[in-house]
This record gives sequence, structure tokens and C-alpha cells, in this order.
Amino acid sequence: MNNIMKYKGYWAEIKYSDEDECFYGIVEGLKNSSISFEGTTVKELKKDFKDAIDYHLQYCKEHNEEPEKQCKGSLNVRLGVELHNKARMKSIEKNISINELIKDAIVLYLKMN
Repeated sequence: MNNIMKYKGYWAEIKYSDEDECFYGIVEGLKNSSISFEGTTVKELKKDFKDAIDYHLQYCKEHNEEPEKQCKGSLNVRLGVELHNKARMKSIEKNISINELIKDAIVLYLKMN
């Protein structure tokens, strides 16, 4: 089951509130903005999601602001000492940076799944 909705480069995990009897989502990873949406049907949910994204983009345009990206392209990863050592040694063997090694591993993992 796919619980992620995507539109114009933004994505959100879809959840269900039994109490409110509706689907909802929040665009994650934004520090300066909040984009949320909901709907009692999938059709309503999709429409509200698209409307929320379009509103956000229009607001940014009208206020000469650059729309915020969800992911910046960098992150800290806590590997633990043993895995960190193994990764560093492998990166030396392959003559690449540890960052490149981790990137390659993630690309390979995503292709397999």
C-alpha cells in the first residue's frame, strides 16, 4: 500500500483519523511553512492536497519568496563505530569518499526495493 501522495515536487504521508473520520496529511520537512490537507474521500483528499500546494506556491510567488524544499540534500547519519569503520575502510578500498559510498549504497537499496 502506498501511503505517500506527490504533487509538484512535494510529498506527504497520508494518515487516517478515526475520530474525525477523514484522511489527512502534512507536508513534512518544511521549517518555515506548514502545509496540511484533508478529505473524507480520496478524491477530496487529492483535491485539497493539490490546492494546498498550489496556494503555497502562489503565496511564495506573490511575496517574492523562494518555495521551501522538503529535503536539502544533506543529512547526518549515525552508523555506530563498527559500521562506520567498515564503511570508511571500504571507501578507501574503492578510492571514493565515505559520502559517495553511502550514496551508492542508498541508490542500490532503492533500486532493489
